[in-house]
Amino acid sequence: MRLILRILSAIVITVAVGIAILTFLPGQKIAELAAQQIEKQTGRQVVFGGDVRFSFWPTLGIQADNVAFANADWAGPEPLLTAGRLTIGVDAADLIRGDIRITELTAIIPHLNLETREDGIGNWVFEGGSSDAPVDGTASETGGDEASFAIEAVTLNGASLRYAPFGQDVIEMNQVDLSLKWPDPNGTANVDLTLRPAGKPVRLQGEVGRFKSFLLGEVTSIGMSLTAEASKARFDGLADLTGAFDGRITGASEDTRALMAALGMEPVEIPRGLGRKVLFAADTTYTPDGRISLRDLSLSLDENALRGGADLNLGASPMQVTAALKGEVLDFSALDAPGTTTSGAGGGAEASSEGWSTDPINASMLGLVDGQISLDVQGLKTSSVTLGPSRLTLKIERARAVLSFLPVQAFGGSLQGDLIANNRNGLSVAGKLQFANIEMREALGQLAGYDKLNGEALGTLEFLGVGNSMDQIMRSLDGKGNVELGKGFFTGFDLQAIMDPNGGNGGTTIFEGLSASFAMADGTLRNDDLRAALKVLKAEGEGRVGLGAQDLDYTFTPTAFASETSSGVSVPVRIRGSWFDPEIKPDLSKLVQPKLDEAEEKAKQAVRDKLSEELGVPVETKEDVNDALKRRVEEEARKQLLKFLGGN
Repeated sequence: MRLILRILSAIVITVAVGIAILTFLPGQKIAELAAQQIEKQTGRQVVFGGDVRFSFWPTLGIQADNVAFANADWAGPEPLLTAGRLTIGVDAADLIRGDIRITELTAIIPHLNLETREDGIGNWVFEGGSSDAPVDGTASETGGDEASFAIEAVTLNGASLRYAPFGQDVIEMNQVDLSLKWPDPNGTANVDLTLRPAGKPVRLQGEVGRFKSFLLGEVTSIGMSLTAEASKARFDGLADLTGAFDGRITGASEDTRALMAALGMEPVEIPRGLGRKVLFAADTTYTPDGRISLRDLSLSLDENALRGGADLNLGASPMQVTAALKGEVLDFSALDAPGTTTSGAGGGAEASSEGWSTDPINASMLGLVDGQISLDVQGLKTSSVTLGPSRLTLKIERARAVLSFLPVQAFGGSLQGDLIANNRNGLSVAGKLQFANIEMREALGQLAGYDKLNGEALGTLEFLGVGNSMDQIMRSLDGKGNVELGKGFFTGFDLQAIMDPNGGNGGTTIFEGLSASFAMADGTLRNDDLRAALKVLKAEGEGRVGLGAQDLDYTFTPTAFASETSSGVSVPVRIRGSWFDPEIKPDLSKLVQPKLDEAEEKAKQAVRDKLSEELGVPVETKEDVNDALKRRVEEEARKQLLKFLGGN
């Protein structure tokens, strides 16, 4: 019991002596010793411009007002750090022994003035300190003024930050919080940094191996996690102070628009399928000039998943991208979603009974990227087109994009060729395609909202359209093409029923084959050589299709009972009006007029025959009639004159 009391008494006396020593230590003296240690180790002067006082709580050490920490010689006169209040924590045991060992720095409302020089070294890298000063926490032989310097923790609350990377725009932030724990000067530092580029917190937490070497610009192992608005990311690899890194990045965002806003970027309304939600993983290499290399890339944009590799140059203007990607079925149906609701039979490509969409098309994204992207997918969907297994290459140069089909499976067949979108001087679209085994009902239904023609086709198509809306583009289309179909049918009218009421096909025209060529100008397609072979008929067609106006005026002329000796019987059928509700009826004017002309000619010939008989001379034309009457009058006058004169 006495032993226990003696031990407790010794502890109490030691604590009391320690408190007494600490109580009577002048804060100004401790501040001077601390400043000497900081300057010795960093080569930077520390200036205390306000009151300095000793503190017991919450940190044992001193509190100083209006503190400034000098900048690097090459970085200018502005201090590296200023703080309205700085708390310097010291080790109590060393302090009792007469040593000053700084263990903690806490700054309230500080301002950090950071910048880099041309070689990438930052002004926070201390190059002017004593080379033989201890940094391992051991005291020097000379005692007090040569005491060790080992900061175990740095805390910045509510800091403002100015960062000026060499040759780049200055970045300024407010409300920056930093907690750095570095218990072993030669070991790992734990970092907890919160930035607020646009008011919302963006938090970085992680470990920096060999932190002392990292501060000196050496490459160091880093593991870091980022947490922001509905988003998380993780990096594990190597990095240095210039910002260069090499390692594995994984990340996920449930709301990329919110993430962009939190990072201080202009929020962009991202269409579904292009990354409203993102999952990302890649072996990533980044260099300070803005070059990024992505390997073993796995990327999910909403429901769309891609894998492959890519190289980006963020420092170029516009950004440079080269990528080779593979995927399953990609759904981009929201990318070109119609501005008007579809009606009628087709339901595709924004076609409606009210016309094409007049909503402006924003093609500014074409100017944000240059490069080449190859894509090998099992399928691709847009609001107007569904493709099967496809190999595509997208080349973008100065706001002009060329999408090459190499080939793609579409509408039951295959497509080869190029589609072009050019936004250099206003938006224009063009294409040059070859197609085979294309199901026309599916193709015309998806592309033009017209589904009355059925059959497999092959052919070519060239087109050019200009405008800033779908309506303007469709009304400006120029081009040409041709198409050939095997067996197929038209729905909505029955040519055979027109020729033979008892032999129709229930409102459908069935053909054995069809061919046509066409030309487009100012949004109107014209054709004058359609040929269709039916079971007991043949049919020809000519007319126009208003691609912009969504109307047509087309005449089919079926012919029945034709033979080598007979031209057969023809009954033209005219189709006029809207694509969605056209008027279809026989064109009797073309059927009756030839008969009227024939009857008129027969009547005229009968008159001519009668006149020939009466006049006694052949009469074939009006001139013949006039000449015959003139001769008859002259002859009759001569006879009468001779009779009057008494002649024969």
